[in-house]
Amino acid sequence: MFAKYWEPGRVKTRLAAAIGDQAASSLARRFVLTLLQRFADVGQRRVLAYTPAERRTEFESLAADGWLLAAQADGDLGQRMQDHFAAAFRRGATRVVLIGSDSPNLPVDYVTDAFQQLESYPVVLGPADDGGYYLVGAAGRVPPIFAAIPWSSPQVWSQTVKRLREANCPCGVLPAWYDVDDLASLRRINRDLANQEPLDEPLRSLREDVTERITATNHD
Repeated sequence: MFAKYWEPGRVKTRLAAAIGDQAASSLARRFVLTLLQRFADVGQRRVLAYTPAERRTEFESLAADGWLLAAQADGDLGQRMQDHFAAAFRRGATRVVLIGSDSPNLPVDYVTDAFQQLESYPVVLGPADDGGYYLVGAAGRVPPIFAAIPWSSPQVWSQTVKRLREANCPCGVLPAWYDVDDLASLRRINRDLANQEPLDEPLRSLREDVTERITATNHD
């Protein structure tokens, strides 16, 4: 899992425009914690790849024993992902799945399905509603999809698929999901959690935090 330190004013900036820097920072931390707890048993080796490197102590305070910590490499998102996959394959991994920390209610089944699809496909992607992807997985080698991509734009998905097509690289595709990056998606996850029963403990705690932030916003 890739995660960025939840420094107020420098994380979740679109959401912060609606709920404030401190509230957005608190939710960003909650998202990381929620995913660490929910995916604690998925895969044979779990790595929390964090940035910036000097914030290791703060991430250590959230990660349980089942997670290894590794600082992300330098460079843009594509370079950092490419380096992460390359390092994992050098260590002997055969299938690697990477998620971010923007989708705290991502179904666990989607990630386990990604590992299963990598038995048949060299690459697997999970499309996000905003035109990007919430998950990328690869088997055996680093796919040619991380350079010269317009990150944080609605063209990420289309450009990535185009790159795979040009390389004659087949790709497994998961169901679509969404990131929580603004007030509309925060309200969406609040509705989804309200309609999802039963909730495990991490999602119950997440729902409480999300509901509190939305209620505070509605009162402003």
